[in-house]
Amino acid sequence: MADERNVQAFNEDAAAHDGYVYTTSERLSCQLSNARMTRAILELGNVAGKRVIDIGCGDGTYTASLAEAGAASVLGVDAADVAIELARDRCAELANVTFEVIDIYALEAPAERYDLAVVRGILHHLYDVERAIERIAAVAREIVVLEPNGYNPVLKAIEKLSPYHVEHEEKSYAPRSLDRWFENCGGRIDASKYVGLVPMFCPDSLARLCKAAEPIVESTPGLRAVGCGQYVQRIRVG
Repeated sequence: MADERNVQAFNEDAAAHDGYVYTTSERLSCQLSNARMTRAILELGNVAGKRVIDIGCGDGTYTASLAEAGAASVLGVDAADVAIELARDRCAELANVTFEVIDIYALEAPAERYDLAVVRGILHHLYDVERAIERIAAVAREIVVLEPNGYNPVLKAIEKLSPYHVEHEEKSYAPRSLDRWFENCGGRIDASKYVGLVPMFCPDSLARLCKAAEPIVESTPGLRAVGCGQYVQRIRVG
């Protein structure tokens, strides 16, 4: 079962901000960062015409982007019931989207696996990430995962010092660990990359500077592994 304190923290966020603070914020940095992450996911996971499950869907903001990219259907699941209610309201006009309150540790293998599972920024909140990955690997033939880059030293410092990150139990993992955990569950990593340089909630001037430097950092071997904010991978199962 999910950590109830963690779930409650996300429910309180959703209720206070009519969604999660990082999806509802109008800050330039949040808009740029979110857009880069969405693009990275869609680059590695072609959703067009596919049955998709969005695991850890939160308030539905990112789920909507999957539906709008051409998915045949999208099921969003999350343990936070307040967030799910907001997600249903947010995506009410999208006929190909449904939501359910499901604990990630309670995911069950469906009669027919989903074509694609999207796991965006959820694993670093979990207390038993390896068990969660076992459940994720059971539900889809292809998985796209986006997580904070555990090699980034600035990110590791923020996790220790930021009250928000501490309250939400954020603990990024080394990409090599994520790769190994999925491989242990029968997955094959067939694509991966480091993306993103714009920190959320930073001043607009810094956001613009980071966005300008982002393509250079992303394309520079060595530098991207410690400079980029996110790691995204595509896994084939079976």
